[in-house]
Amino acid sequence: MTNWLWLGSAIALCLQWIFLRLSGIHISPPAEAASAGLAIFGAAFLLSWAAELAQLDMAQALALALLALIAVLPEYAVDMYFAWVAGKDPQYTAYATANMTGANRLLIGLGWASVVFAYWWKTRKRSFRLEPSHKIEICYLGLATIYSFFIPFKGQLDLFDAAVLITIFIFYIRSASRAAHVEPELEGPSEMIACWGKVARRLVTLAMFVLSGYTILISAEPFAEGLLATGRTFGIEEFILVQWLAPLASESPEFIVAILFALRANPGASIGTLISSKVNQWTLLIGMLPLVYVISAGKIIPMELDSRQVEEILLTSAQSLFAVAILADLSFSLAEAVVLFVLFSTQLIIPDPRFRYFYSFLYIVLTIGLFVMNRATRGSFLSLFRGGAKTAGMR
Repeated sequence: MTNWLWLGSAIALCLQWIFLRLSGIHISPPAEAASAGLAIFGAAFLLSWAAELAQLDMAQALALALLALIAVLPEYAVDMYFAWVAGKDPQYTAYATANMTGANRLLIGLGWASVVFAYWWKTRKRSFRLEPSHKIEICYLGLATIYSFFIPFKGQLDLFDAAVLITIFIFYIRSASRAAHVEPELEGPSEMIACWGKVARRLVTLAMFVLSGYTILISAEPFAEGLLATGRTFGIEEFILVQWLAPLASESPEFIVAILFALRANPGASIGTLISSKVNQWTLLIGMLPLVYVISAGKIIPMELDSRQVEEILLTSAQSLFAVAILADLSFSLAEAVVLFVLFSTQLIIPDPRFRYFYSFLYIVLTIGLFVMNRATRGSFLSLFRGGAKTAGMR
């Protein structure tokens, strides 16, 4: 009964927006943003269940490539809309980078930390270890993070950045496709649907893909513009709404699923999913921004970043570097999760631009501290780049 309730609720969230959109009913910007955001929230759940079911029927390499794209689709739709409009109206560039940096920092500061908190609450264990196969994701996340530091120093996102980051993504998929195939651990509605027989399962999976994809397609623009209009109406900075509220709508279902895995004492599957999503967002999502921007503008020009955007990308890169250092030894502790969460949450309440540089510096100092004080972390971090891809090839 609970599974039917989850499935029905997700479908209802999609249908309420489809009805509003097709009926032509006009509602206020805050109501429009809320309705479209809830539709994206429901569609993200449907996508996650459909993606799990698709793994039962697809060739491994194809499934990995498709799932990597699906993982960022809700976030991707909103960010690509901002990048497309920025090609014609440069002020939207700030919103594209706001959405991207917010999504990435939420994933680590809130998502990763929540998994450890949930696991500790359920088992009272203060740490857990990851499977060696996760070296693949951590290795490529490290590579993308190291490169990302060049972006704020250049002050722009261009096609060269797109080529590098998308190439890292392609190599990540290639390495992951060589890893040993593991059957998906189905839970909730996906587990229920998997028992319906092959034909019914495939038809329902296809229907969920179509419904969620269509919902996201018709929700991205109204949701994005509704957020901006809401900010103007209530005197709230649009950048803040786009940076934090928009990613929450698209990331929350993934967070909830990850926390449920942790509460079932399976933190490896939980954090593994979120690490993979971080790799996807830190490579493919960022790499697509300048590409979409150029196509929209109709000429080869870079996305110029102002001082606020430079600060945000630098801070996001520094947080990512610290996160890679934490996971380098394939373990994650409650103390490390507390540090990630505290650093993330406190920076939200301090709007002074100087503090973004302070937090960036603090993340980097903490990363260096892990290297200096902990030989195991130092050795594990260096071994990622010597053996991460090799591990994938041997499995």
